[in-house]
Amino acid sequence: METTTVAGSAGLGTLLRAALPSLPVVGGLPGVRKASPAGFEGLSYDRPPVTVRREDVDTYARVCGFPVKDTVPLTYPHLLAFGLHMAIMTDPAFPAPAVGMVHVENSITRHRQIPVGSRLEVGTRVGPPGPHPKGTTYTFATEVRDDDGLAWESTSTYLRRGRGDDTAPGGTSFPDAPPTGTVWRLPADLGRTYAAVSGDHNPIHLYPLTAKALGFPRQIAHGMWTKARCVAALENRLPDAVRVEVAFKKPVLLPGKVAFGSASLEDGYAFSLTSPGSRAPHLAGQTTSL
Repeated sequence: METTTVAGSAGLGTLLRAALPSLPVVGGLPGVRKASPAGFEGLSYDRPPVTVRREDVDTYARVCGFPVKDTVPLTYPHLLAFGLHMAIMTDPAFPAPAVGMVHVENSITRHRQIPVGSRLEVGTRVGPPGPHPKGTTYTFATEVRDDDGLAWESTSTYLRRGRGDDTAPGGTSFPDAPPTGTVWRLPADLGRTYAAVSGDHNPIHLYPLTAKALGFPRQIAHGMWTKARCVAALENRLPDAVRVEVAFKKPVLLPGKVAFGSASLEDGYAFSLTSPGSRAPHLAGQTTSL
């Protein structure tokens, strides 16, 4: 599979390309029209090597609740790959429009800590679509390498809703993690704040008007912020080599409140985010020591 090299950030141009395939008439034009899923074998993208900057890491840590350290938070390298995810989704060869893709699962494996100042190589690939009861899934696999080799990797599973396969698995299940009494109050501008540090300016996260245009009652929190905030709550209990998996459930409306839960396991922790009143699930996850 040939790899395409692009700039790492997802700018305004990328967001416009993401919207075009969903527009009447325009979406059928050459260079915009999406390829058929039949025969799609995958795409691979990377970015030029990037140096992790102290100011970027510290800002991200503050937004997500991590302590400031000389190593990057476990979820931070996802930001370095987000532009590659968007580049793949906006490639005409990718069968599904970016608008409407739902991030349903994410798994991160950290092989060792990444110091601030490291020079990193980042690459992402996606393979053929997979079946799901509610549509079709695409799994984006990212690898981050430093001078010593593979340091961090992740998979992000996105769902394109449509005709599904009732016999397909519906997603990963995790051990129960009941609320522990910790409730986080999330401000209305959290989506805009996280967008400023992550580059993910999806309109569903920004304002009530832009979220309503895409079917939400008001703006919602980024799924990767909810994962990062949970990991930050467990940060000092996690080993250097660890895997952290989550399933994203119901959206978190902003402003709002979420209840954090955690429970010890033999080799890690189960954790969750739920609605304080209804106990509706927003996120379920698990850490595993490696």
